[in-house]
Amino acid sequence: MPSVIIVLVILVVLVFIALIKTIQVIPQASAAIVERFGRYTRTLNAGLNIVVPFIDTIRNRIDLREQVVPFPPQPVITQDNLVVNIDTVIYYQVTDARAATYEVASYIQAIEQLTVTTLRNIIGGMDLERTLTSREEINAALRGVLDEATGKWGIRVNRVELKAIEPPTSIQDSMEKQMRADRDKRAAILTAEGIRQSQILTAEGEKQSAILRAEGEAKAAALRAEGEAQAVRTVFEAIHAGDPDQKLLSYQYLQMLPKIAEGDANKLWIVPSEIGDALKGLSGAFGNLGNGTPGFNTGGKDQRREEPPVD
Repeated sequence: MPSVIIVLVILVVLVFIALIKTIQVIPQASAAIVERFGRYTRTLNAGLNIVVPFIDTIRNRIDLREQVVPFPPQPVITQDNLVVNIDTVIYYQVTDARAATYEVASYIQAIEQLTVTTLRNIIGGMDLERTLTSREEINAALRGVLDEATGKWGIRVNRVELKAIEPPTSIQDSMEKQMRADRDKRAAILTAEGIRQSQILTAEGEKQSAILRAEGEAKAAALRAEGEAQAVRTVFEAIHAGDPDQKLLSYQYLQMLPKIAEGDANKLWIVPSEIGDALKGLSGAFGNLGNGTPGFNTGGKDQRREEPPVD
């Protein structure tokens, strides 16, 4: 009886193990390679799968999602014999689980070595300056070579990125000095351009100010001349309307002489010839006044000189 129980227990355990090996659950975005007696049979996709226990075995489980693999810095020699260290990042995806399992022993290591050799071929045909400024070109060339080479391995390279390009320390120092010199040069050019523009604007402002000032002075002079002309016309018309005689004109002329002589700068002035006529007119007027000429009042009374009787 105890032996029967032991046998039953063993059978139950074997059945349980067989059920476990029969039912295979594959996660989403994964695949499994099934071998029967060491030979590839089929690929299990995501979901519940049934296999023959103790005959079919799971060789490999592969993640079908896109993978990101960074590679350590690799020394590469440029065309001008400078050693630069380049960090790369590869974005790849397994499209054929069978090929990825049987066509290459380790596709990660194969991709890394292929990346290094391809980088050396590409960078070897470029100088340092072009290497530093042609990342997109290098990425495109590297991706084309990797995608073509890894296609037979069941792998698709989606993207290749150069994470860092590090030139030698001496070259970095020289580049920093050159960049500093370029920045100083641009700053000096911008400062000179600003000063030049400021001077141009200042000159333009002074020019416009001088033009406006001259126009204002011209208009003011024109208005003054017009005012003086109007005053002269008014005085001339008033004089003609008053019908002045020669005596009044002579008197007014003598009153204007002191005004003509005013001013510290007048060291010498010339008496016009018309002053003699004016003086004659005034002397005649005063002479008639002293002789009692009718029309001049000398003391409130008319003083007439009596003529002696004629014998």
